[in-house]
Amino acid sequence: MIFGDDRLQMQSQGYTVPDAFNHGTSAQRSRWLKKGLQRGNISDGDTFSIPYSQL
Repeated sequence: MIFGDDRLQMQSQGYTVPDAFNHGTSAQRSRWLKKGLQRGNISDGDTFSIPYSQL
């Protein structure tokens, strides 16, 4: 199971504040991990060069 800021906030305070996320949601982190494992290319993990909506 992948933990993201959404899950950690929900566990600690009972609700989430997306504007306070620093490391992405669980779904975003899981998607990027799977992408990295499938492709094996470090440059495919560049999350700084794409729009937020594509994370």
